[in-house]
Amino acid sequence: MRDLVNDIKIFSGNANMAMARDISDYLGIPLSAAEVRRFSDGEIFVELGENVRGRDIFLVQPTCPPVNDHLMELVIMVDAMRRASARRITAVMPYYGYGRQDRKVAPRVPITAKVVAEMLMVVGVRRVLTVDLHAGQIQGFFNIPVDNLYAAPVLLEYIKQTFPKGVIMVSPDAGGVERTRAFAKRLDADLAIIDKRRERANESQALNVIGDVAGKVAVLLDDMVDTAGTLCGAAEILMKAGATEVHACCSHGVLSGPAIDRLENSSIKTLVVTNSVPLHDRAKKCDRIKVLSISNLLAEAIRSIHSESSVSSLFV
Repeated sequence: MRDLVNDIKIFSGNANMAMARDISDYLGIPLSAAEVRRFSDGEIFVELGENVRGRDIFLVQPTCPPVNDHLMELVIMVDAMRRASARRITAVMPYYGYGRQDRKVAPRVPITAKVVAEMLMVVGVRRVLTVDLHAGQIQGFFNIPVDNLYAAPVLLEYIKQTFPKGVIMVSPDAGGVERTRAFAKRLDADLAIIDKRRERANESQALNVIGDVAGKVAVLLDDMVDTAGTLCGAAEILMKAGATEVHACCSHGVLSGPAIDRLENSSIKTLVVTNSVPLHDRAKKCDRIKVLSISNLLAEAIRSIHSESSVSSLFV
């Protein structure tokens, strides 16, 4: 087995330094030094503070808001590492920004998730480690290995401990049914689906619940919460359908724009997110939000990748 401490280097940009520190502490490897700052006109400057020649590099940098800044930090840091003769560079992206733009939904629009994949490969990334891609097919945009881990073990354990009497798992839309069904099966719980239908263009949606939620604790499950419109609307429908309580779990708490206001004025009692995206100041003050750590999961994946052992044990 390779020498973990001497052969590996863990770096971080400014996107989620706390997670990078957690990963380093778990592995017993000091976080490597790098200066990432901006010139007065906003250009990003990077200087690595350590020798990376021949080393296995893991760069922790989710492309969370501000997405473009953190994406450029990632690209520029990878270029610096490649030019410094790093042996292999793995981009550790717990949250893959632009992941929702994974297909053409109208004429003359881009597939930006593919553009980001091309950028990373061209600049020198040789492996990607991520968590709960918005669409699993994004792995096919890369011509390099992509390890798409799942936050399911962490979220499932939380649900089991918090709701010992059981819950009904609810998908907030048709797209999340497969994910929610897998959770329901692991929890031996019932499944419900929110059916959204737009009757006419530019008119409000009609929402229906498929499944019996009356008298039950409902847990909404999604891969990410951005503006929280879908989630909060689903919660209101569940309460009208007779649910006693509504809670929500997601892997990525982006929580941009009106998300916090919507959450605080909704029927959602708690929103559980992971630390894949660091909470902004307003979100930190919201007592309905609970953060679970997936740092150890990523650290174990890094250990397996470096030692060339199987990562499949971390998949659920």
